[in-house]
Amino acid sequence: MNYLMINKIIGIMLMMFAGTLMIPIVTSLSFSDGNLQTFIVSLLVFFFIGMLLYFPNSKIKSSDIKSKEGFLIVVLFWLILSLFGSLPFILDKDLSLSFVDALFESISGWTTTGATIIDDLENLSPSILIYRQMLQWLGGMGIVILALAILPMLGVGGMQLYKAESTGPIKDNKISPRIAETAKSLWRVYIGLTIACALLYFFAGMSIFDSVAHSFSTIAIGGFSTYNDSIGHFNSPIIEFVCIIFMLLAALNFILHFLAMKSGSIAIYFKDTEVRSFTFIIIIFLSLIYVFHLVNNSDIPLRHIIFQLISFITTSGFTSTSYESWPSFIVFTLLLVSFFGACAGSTGGGIKIIRIVLVLKLLKKGLLRTLHPTAQVPVKINDQAISDEVASNIYDFIVFYILSYMILSFLLLIFGNDIATSFSSVASCLNNLGPAVGDAANSYSSLSSSSKYVLSFTMILGRLEIYTLLIILTPYFWKY
Repeated sequence: MNYLMINKIIGIMLMMFAGTLMIPIVTSLSFSDGNLQTFIVSLLVFFFIGMLLYFPNSKIKSSDIKSKEGFLIVVLFWLILSLFGSLPFILDKDLSLSFVDALFESISGWTTTGATIIDDLENLSPSILIYRQMLQWLGGMGIVILALAILPMLGVGGMQLYKAESTGPIKDNKISPRIAETAKSLWRVYIGLTIACALLYFFAGMSIFDSVAHSFSTIAIGGFSTYNDSIGHFNSPIIEFVCIIFMLLAALNFILHFLAMKSGSIAIYFKDTEVRSFTFIIIIFLSLIYVFHLVNNSDIPLRHIIFQLISFITTSGFTSTSYESWPSFIVFTLLLVSFFGACAGSTGGGIKIIRIVLVLKLLKKGLLRTLHPTAQVPVKINDQAISDEVASNIYDFIVFYILSYMILSFLLLIFGNDIATSFSSVASCLNNLGPAVGDAANSYSSLSSSSKYVLSFTMILGRLEIYTLLIILTPYFWKY
């Protein structure tokens, strides 16, 4: 394990993170919110520690990062950036959060979960609000992917980082042979969608500040807002419609966006198995809720039902109205669809649609093989045959996902939380969703410190899609 190289890379990342603090610094100056010192101190701390890690190791050369180093660096990125990201929340004059609360809020931002321990957002300074949104925007595409566009210029390879960070069972899909070009292409798409989202929010009636802030969390599928009532604060069908469109766009594979822009045709979306399956699943659950809505003469406006379903299945976590008092069937359905999640290669959480599709295809294959043992039943995605190794990994992932959910939920029960709070908050954090029910319905502030630590671990576990984090926790990782 090349620890000196790892220190060098982490130092680079901390200095880059320090540079992003110019956004809340400029915001603080623009609004004269009195919070300038918080971010100047944070910037100096991040940059100084980054230099201490980088410069003593700056001359270390490496042709590539090995697999084990790639996994460790990815996990350290999320842990260290979340740890340092908590500093502004601790220093902020209007918050003065405890360490566990600040860490929880930082991890929620970086992992684009959107769970919060802050009860009153509207009394916070504009600079700390934009900082929360910025964390989600950076975490959305992944700070690792950002690094891949820059590290090659510093003589650091990155293919193993891409493999450890990328989502979905088929990890060899690249826009270009060079990983740096892949990262740059993805970031161009990401920034382009963010700008388009901000402009449409502005034309739909948001202020410039709110449109930029909400575009950050919409494209990141994060769900942080600058208001206690989230998108419901605006009470605008037009804003909700814009939000739905960009939640759906952000939930699709970003490689598809790039290819569609490059070819100038949207036909590529309709040819993709995962996109078609995602659309089909949304239609199915919308139909189920609508039938329930009609049969039970529900007085919930249909626009809110549609908005909440899209928000939960994309794991965005925005809310257009209070949903806790809705019928149990609808609330359960909303939490259920968050497990399906968004598409692979997106900024969303959950199991991912591609895995759901593959599991169903594999189950179908198993049934056919039971009836016809000698039959050859290939499993394909977009006309690409899926190997037995990938199939095995899919089953392993689903098992680990379910076991993680059950074990972490029982831990919260042990810490004294009720059933609704325990199971919904773990589901929300594991799926990087945000909203929950029970004591965590409005915020997670009332939960115990032990519960917050468990849920912080859960958010990172979900963001790194189980394997990346669990692998480094095994003794085998460190032995060989």
